[in-house]
Amino acid sequence: MGTEQERGLDPSALRAEVVGSLLRPDWLLEARGAHQRGELDGEGLRRVEDRAVDQALAMQAQAGVDVVTDGEMRRLSFQSQLPAAVSGFASWDLEAFLWGRWRGDNGLGDEERERPNLAVVDRLQRHRSLCGHETAYALERADRPLKVTLPSPTLFAAFYDPARAPTCYPDLAAFLDDVTAILAEEVRELEALGVRYLQIDAPHYTMFLDPDYRAFYAERGIPPEDWIDFAVARDNAVMAAGREALFAFHLCRGNQGSRWLTEGGYDPLAADLFPALAADRLMLEYDDERSGDFAPLAHVPEDKTVALGLISTKRGELEDPEGLAHQVEEAARYVPKGRLAVSPQCGFATSVIGNTLSQDAQAAKLALVAGMARRCFG
Repeated sequence: MGTEQERGLDPSALRAEVVGSLLRPDWLLEARGAHQRGELDGEGLRRVEDRAVDQALAMQAQAGVDVVTDGEMRRLSFQSQLPAAVSGFASWDLEAFLWGRWRGDNGLGDEERERPNLAVVDRLQRHRSLCGHETAYALERADRPLKVTLPSPTLFAAFYDPARAPTCYPDLAAFLDDVTAILAEEVRELEALGVRYLQIDAPHYTMFLDPDYRAFYAERGIPPEDWIDFAVARDNAVMAAGREALFAFHLCRGNQGSRWLTEGGYDPLAADLFPALAADRLMLEYDDERSGDFAPLAHVPEDKTVALGLISTKRGELEDPEGLAHQVEEAARYVPKGRLAVSPQCGFATSVIGNTLSQDAQAAKLALVAGMARRCFG
């Protein structure tokens, strides 16, 4: 990848970040339901989605953040574009992206969702751009840098069932090599559209903090001790396809309906993962004690910036600005302030389900992000 100057974006100027998804308005969810029931045609749904994107861009601009997204308004889930645009998968629906042992705070309770009968059953064929259609619309309307999010290739290990895999994919590596190639092609197309900021979403890295998830991935043929090298090689191949774009890399511990999947600090991952990634910015969840302390930031190389995900998207209560400012100062012991930014800890709606806070609370959270960036970084 080229230098920041060659790409036309200076990451040190992007201090108030967003992660990706925003809450879908009720009227958008109603339109999606009507479309599924055959009561609203594709063009009618598109017009409603356009309205939702317009509203999302305006809300982010009003909040004062430096980076905007389209809110993922046209997506079922943050990772649904690939199976939606690519054939070769067995039947799937929203449950493909919801399975796991979800834990809830503040009275939500835990929720166990069984893994659906997911599988790749034929060679993957990309039939359209994953998100070019949504990106072209948002690019024309964004008044500040637009970020487009893509899933990490190895997230799709969940779609590999050794017992059902076609002969063209004798192992997980062969399957994920094709996924990587498809995502790399998408990066090239997005750059051609004019996108200069892309993000890889990779919540599965922190799954390795949990022995049950380590066992799940081992069952797919990759020993836990090899997983980081295996996954990073594919993430870096996707980012290498972008010669002019900045890349962010987002790590969290699960985010669905205000619940979470795993807990633990970045300590077991940081020394191997942070220097190996080709990303320009690490977007790290740090909204509560489950994320551990800031000491792992010592492993962030000097050529990377860090967006501290200090503001929770899981609850509507606003964080104390004094406490947030103190956290920024603590993080600056490991990464200089000139290379820090602030952001929410994750998206507000990693699928159409969304987290349990209001649209007004979401707007207030983003305004807090912008306010803290001005306070801490000038």
